[in-house]
Amino acid sequence: MTNGDKLKNILELEIIPDLEVAIDELFATIEKSKNATKEQKDDLEEMREMRTECFAIVEELGRNELEEDEIDELLGELVDMKSL
Repeated sequence: MTNGDKLKNILELEIIPDLEVAIDELFATIEKSKNATKEQKDDLEEMREMRTECFAIVEELGRNELEEDEIDELLGELVDMKSL
């Protein structure tokens, strides 16, 4: 399995689903309180941007638009992030 495959798998099977769960949970919290704080709005925007970036990376991988060193760097960052 190449690092590109590993990156795609970690994004599709772990990172994106985790982000979607976090977004859903934050929406539920906001809905319960009927009001979103500035921090909640900022968190929601940040998570949405991260999810969009993840989808873009998956698309770039599918089109072979990422260099091997970019793939290695992204994979390393995601593995580090997941281990925290």
